[in-house]
Amino acid sequence: MLTDILITDYAAEGKAIGRFEGKVIFTAGAVPGDTADLLLTKNKKDWAEARVLRIGLPSPDRVDPFCPHFGVCGGCKWQMLPYEKQLQYKQQEAEQNLRRIGKITNAEFLPIAGAEEQVYYRNKLEFTFSNKEFIPAPPPPEGGSYTDDVQIPFPPRAERGAGALGYHVPRIFDKTIDIFQCFLMDEVNNRIRNTVRDIAKENDFPFYDIKEHTGWLRNIILRYCTTG
Repeated sequence: MLTDILITDYAAEGKAIGRFEGKVIFTAGAVPGDTADLLLTKNKKDWAEARVLRIGLPSPDRVDPFCPHFGVCGGCKWQMLPYEKQLQYKQQEAEQNLRRIGKITNAEFLPIAGAEEQVYYRNKLEFTFSNKEFIPAPPPPEGGSYTDDVQIPFPPRAERGAGALGYHVPRIFDKTIDIFQCFLMDEVNNRIRNTVRDIAKENDFPFYDIKEHTGWLRNIILRYCTTG
């Protein structure tokens, strides 16, 4: 474990950069400006990879992620940064790749064009049933409210039973994270997915076991058309 490592810069794929005795540490779960305790997950001669164990001193740029599944789901990497900062680091990565890999040195780089919407911008999502749930979803904030207009308190772990409907765990093929609230698509996706899960469990419909190739319920695809 490395303690009190200052995170100084952004790296690709949602990671940030710290240094220890001259070695570059690519760190998941940190943002530039953080001071953190790190656990090494890969250690090479000139570089290493790590994940955050504890944020000792948070970056002044940090914000509270709005998704209750953030940090477990793996789909969104930078919700702990304001969107303007996310764009800044994405532009930095694009420019560095063009210059270092593409050898483009005399081009003019225009400001990155951000999206108008940061939530509810997808019109199609696919979710997976699994009889193996990875981890209970984090508890909701006090009062169970995640946004001003949406309140979906998570059921207690003991009441949820076996199986999950949500997203695959990153790098684990046979387990699924139970997703109760996803901000990628219109709120209708949460209502449908959570209702289907409830009906399946009330009727003991078996969720798919990817190892044994058994179970009725395997995938659900939701598409939301422009007509509503």
